Amino acid sequence: MLSNEKSVLSGTLSALFSVALAAIFSMGSVSAQETTYQSQSRQNQGEVVVYTAHDRQFSEPLLREFERRSGITVKPVYDTEAVKTVGLVNRLLAERNRPRCDVFWNNEIIRSIQLREEGLTEAYHSPSAEHIPSNFKDPEGHWTGFGARARIIMVNKDILPNEEDWPRRIDDLTYVKWKGQAAFAKPLFGTTNTHAAVIWATAGPEKAKEFWRNTLKNSVMEAGNAQARDAARDGELAWCLTDTDDARGALIDGANVALVLPESGPSGQGTLLIPNTVVLIKGGPNTDNGKLFIDFLLSEEVETELALGRAGQIPVRASVSPPKDLPSFNEENTLQVDWQKAYEAIAPSTEFLVELIAEMEAE
Repeated sequence: MLSNEKSVLSGTLSALFSVALAAIFSMGSVSAQETTYQSQSRQNQGEVVVYTAHDRQFSEPLLREFERRSGITVKPVYDTEAVKTVGLVNRLLAERNRPRCDVFWNNEIIRSIQLREEGLTEAYHSPSAEHIPSNFKDPEGHWTGFGARARIIMVNKDILPNEEDWPRRIDDLTYVKWKGQAAFAKPLFGTTNTHAAVIWATAGPEKAKEFWRNTLKNSVMEAGNAQARDAARDGELAWCLTDTDDARGALIDGANVALVLPESGPSGQGTLLIPNTVVLIKGGPNTDNGKLFIDFLLSEEVETELALGRAGQIPVRASVSPPKDLPSFNEENTLQVDWQKAYEAIAPSTEFLVELIAEMEAE
């Protein structure tokens, strides 16, 4: 697809999403919380600076809806697909002595914990987070999770028409049976970097190193999750490991693909859920408006829209229904993560992967 065609498509999707969003927010009675929020917003006009790693075509309509409802101008900062989370975190770290950002909407969790550890976040217990489960909230209020993605296997059914032939575990990336037929995203950024830290923390360093050595030898490393998805969707490869939002996009577009929730394998992995997280930046220029934006973002309405929209985010609240076209999740096969340990694993796992990838690319 040509770049101008992509631009038109992105604009069309954004416009359609905005219409749907307005419809959802206009339905039903206005809650007491919403009334308070809107009243506060009208008294606190001005601006809020939001750094967001969530895909622009999905996040921008929500930012504009907040503007419409609050009268507060949102100044967003986005980043590229391949390095979005790491790039924005590095920017926040560089700005620590003179913060320019009020709210960081992260599309994963470990880098949000990093910002807390670096002293860049301010505690805020949003009233909108009351019914979010405790395992998706920092006890001290420095980050809150919502709308998760799962790490999922996407199979090209033209290449693998028989279900009994489909890969079932992330360890299949390492098997010679699939040599040159599977794709994964470069594990130095985004959710794949988070996944690498989780593998390191749950399976242990030695098993993690073995997994990645064999994966890099056996499978195709793409720049990002969307590129891995495209390679499998277009029949260049038989399957890929990607995120549910990328895989679901292919499904919605009519690609002949199947989505498979990874089962536990030799590396001890099952299905990994990675929530979006939101943090209030310490010393930001518009802290009060930042809190109002967080209240909006953590609302049940927004999580419902994220579940219904093309991205198909998986709600963390039991009161919000998950996307109907995703496989059913079960607790037995869902990986239970100690996110603090995963955070502690990010540095050694990334350091190892940087060196390993450099070695592989030099060969």
